[in-house]
Amino acid sequence: MRRAHKPYADAFAHHRIGLTASGVEAAIAAQLRDMGLVTLDGLTSRAAVLAFAARIMNVVPHRDSDSDGLTTIRDTRRHVHRAGFAGFGNGELDPHTERSGTPNPPRLMLLVCGRAAVAGGESLLTDGQAVHTDLFRGGREAGLALAQPRTAFFGAGDGHATQVFTVHGSQRVSVRLRFDRLARWSPIVQPHLPQLRTAAVRHQITLALAPGQGYLLDNERWLHARRAFTGDRLCWRALGNPRFPMARGFTPAPEAVPPVMLSEAG
Repeated sequence: MRRAHKPYADAFAHHRIGLTASGVEAAIAAQLRDMGLVTLDGLTSRAAVLAFAARIMNVVPHRDSDSDGLTTIRDTRRHVHRAGFAGFGNGELDPHTERSGTPNPPRLMLLVCGRAAVAGGESLLTDGQAVHTDLFRGGREAGLALAQPRTAFFGAGDGHATQVFTVHGSQRVSVRLRFDRLARWSPIVQPHLPQLRTAAVRHQITLALAPGQGYLLDNERWLHARRAFTGDRLCWRALGNPRFPMARGFTPAPEAVPPVMLSEAG
């Protein structure tokens, strides 16, 4: 059984799949099932990003996407104080799940750099499997509490009652998280939030994306964040569901297998 992810000296190279390789779609599907993360390069235009996304996923339009389904991520200078719009500023972003306040967040997220920042702006990715394992080592209280159904509410008035870790019928686990003003917590989990945040940051890997480089992640397994930046950084993002079968979430490490009674709760 695969153990929790550990950071690599060159995370981009370790997870990279070349888009010109034979059978690239099958290779990407296999790596997403196994590791939940693929890094890519050679996507040097919006059209190239959209074409690649269409090969891998059924793109899901949403509030922030443009007419073609992609979202342009840049500092608009208009969203600084709006909850839920921090990605359109130049500040740092906490580890989070994309579209966490919806009943069924898209399974895949693709982010590609169109123009790098002058300074900062690195992508910070955290494997939820590593966080889950971390919270069960040296005690199980945090991991168990964060899997209790409906102990979090993510989103505004039309948000979604859920939990950080959802245990599925197969005993696989998916993660859903945000730390901003649109996250509200049950008293059951409040004491464990500092430990959760520490684990989410401890296991981050850093991707300093150059133009044309990007990553594709399993949104039920990996959390993403960003460092603050200066300059006119520009990225394109696609959200969607895979065109190939993927089991829910990730397989927990043996020491982090939750009790059977914690069943799937959405």
